Order: sequence, then structure tokens, then C-alpha cells
Amino acid sequence: MTSSARYKSRTVKSEDGEEKEYVGFATLPNQVHRKSVKKGFDFTLMVAGESGLGKSTLINSLFLTDLYKDRKLLNAEERISQTVEIIKHTVDIEEKGVKLKLTIVDTPGFGDAVNNTESWRTITDYIEQQFEQYFRDESGLNRKNIQDNRVHCCLYFISPFGHGLRPVDVEFMKALQDKVNIVPLISKADCLTPAEMRKMKDRVREEIEKFGIKVYQFPDCDSDEDEELKQQDRELKESTPFAVIGSNTIVEVKGQRVRGRLYPWGIVEVENQSHCDFVKLRNMLIRSHMHDLKDITCDAHYENYRAQCIQQMTSSKLTQDNRVESPIPILPLSTPDVETEKLIKMKDEELRRMQEMLQKMQQQMHEQDL
Repeated sequence: MTSSARYKSRTVKSEDGEEKEYVGFATLPNQVHRKSVKKGFDFTLMVAGESGLGKSTLINSLFLTDLYKDRKLLNAEERISQTVEIIKHTVDIEEKGVKLKLTIVDTPGFGDAVNNTESWRTITDYIEQQFEQYFRDESGLNRKNIQDNRVHCCLYFISPFGHGLRPVDVEFMKALQDKVNIVPLISKADCLTPAEMRKMKDRVREEIEKFGIKVYQFPDCDSDEDEELKQQDRELKESTPFAVIGSNTIVEVKGQRVRGRLYPWGIVEVENQSHCDFVKLRNMLIRSHMHDLKDITCDAHYENYRAQCIQQMTSSKLTQDNRVESPIPILPLSTPDVETEKLIKMKDEELRRMQEMLQKMQQQMHEQDL
């Protein structure tokens, strides 16, 4: 019996009425969707910027949660002596059966010192540590349950009270541009008039281009996408850097309860697109570009780090091989690179044994057929 006769053929009618054989791989997206929903998603978001720009309020507004309820507010004297810290907040969010493990990496103390020279060093070290840990886990023998703690996006808050980017803003973004996806935000947009906000956005865009800063670039829509999606893509690109407002207060506007801020002269609605870009940021971050942010982190930023590690390991090995023999034997140090190399060799040996077993089995089956 031939392989083509083992299965019962099915046919479906196409749009032009022509009958075609139906295999069933059109259901693959549904399979991927079910598997992804069952497994759940994880996303790591870093927030950076000086104190008082509304970072914690915006994060709570984006994900409708309270990650900073136990936070201790520092006075002016404590802020001066504070160094840059890394604080992680992890929360499991579920919406309509879809689970998201959200990790927020906060950086209190950044930009608050009198001298902020290389204040970004703690942050870059943290990002590289996550790359290093992922590289170690990926190079190990058991790779089934690797925890991905790599930073997928960094929201950088720019003060609305200056005249564009400050030197510390430029230094920070240039230091992190090849390690993480940077999304610049103009915080506290309700402090500026619409005309002042347009001027501020133009100034920030000009300076980003002037200093050659690489921020996150939205992917272009495919030519076959519908016009509504193309229009949303154009609006996102035109709105950067996003001017945002955060609020954890519910106020009443024309009989409706909305999230916003109450002032003597009126109410600022967080989710009103004529007031700020909060909705655009949320849609970009959660609904449309979360996977793209993760893909760029994996395929670009992490791959660059991984290539550098492998190059360093190769150079170190070549140096050891070409080293002149010393009368006194020098024992090799058990460095992380050497340990990683041993694990890779063990993995290669295991694969070689499996291939030999497979070849023997194939040969036995062939002999039985004869």
C-alpha cells in the first residue's frame, strides 16, 4: 500500500468554486494559540528616569495594579545620598484566560545625584547579567525550563520642564541603545499646553537624531494589511516620543467614571487621546508590539551579546593553545568561560553518541527488510 492511499482525501471549495484537496494545516495558528495561552507569557519592562516624573503611577495605570503599595518615599536629604538601585516587582496578571507574568525593573536613584557621571553603569550591568545568566542556562544540558529574565523594553522618562534632552538623558540612552529597546516618554504631559508639547516633541526628536541615539523603531506594516492598521501604525510613529499622564484616581466626567486628574480648571483624562498619548503607549506596549519587542531582544540584542561571548571564548582558547610551555605547570583556573566550554563539549559528545545509535538502528532495520 502506498503512503498516498493510507489517508482519506478531503476536498473543499475555493472562492472561485473550484474543488481543492484539504490537508488541514490551516488550523496551525489555532494550535499555536492554544499552546501559547496554556503556557502563558512573560514580559520584563524596565522604567528609568529621575524621581518625581510619575514612573510608578504610569505603570500602575498601564496594568491596573498596585506594584508600589509598600514603597517608602524618601525626603530630599535621603535622595541626595541615595545610589542607583535595581528593584524587581513581579506580578501575575490574568485577563480572559490569558496569563501574563509581568516583571517591572525599577531603578530608583537614577538621575537624582548632584554628579550623575556614569550613573547608568548599575543599569547596564544588570541587563548584561541577565544576558549572561540566559547564556549559561542555554549552554547547559537541561534547557527545558529556562527562565527568561532578559529586559525586553525600557521606558525612559524625560522631564517636561527642560528644553529637550539633558546630558544625562543622552548618556543613558547611548549607553543602553545596543542592549535594550528604548522607548522615550515625555512625562507629566498635563504640565504643558498642546503647543508646548508639540514643540517639546520636535525638539526631542531632533536631538535623538542629532546625537545618533538608537531608540525602538516600529516595524513597517505589510502592504497587504488593511487601511485601519496602517493608519494606527502611522499615528504611533507620528506620536513618538509619547507624551503620557498617569493616574490611579477615578473621577466623574459627564456622568461617566474615568481615570484622570482633577484640577481647579478642569479634568485631565488619562485615556482621552486628545489629552495625552497614554492609550497609544498601552496599545503599542501590550496589544500590538509586545512580541516584536521580545523578538528584537532575542534576535538582535541578545545575539550580539552571545556572539561576543563565543568570540571571547574562542580567543581565550587560541591563546591557551599557542602559549609557550612553562617549566612550572600552570593549572587552568575554573572560570565561567571554561565551565561553559566543558558543558558544550559534553553536549556535543552526547549528540554524537545519539547519532551513532540512530545509525545502528537504521542499519538493523535495513537488514531486516532484506
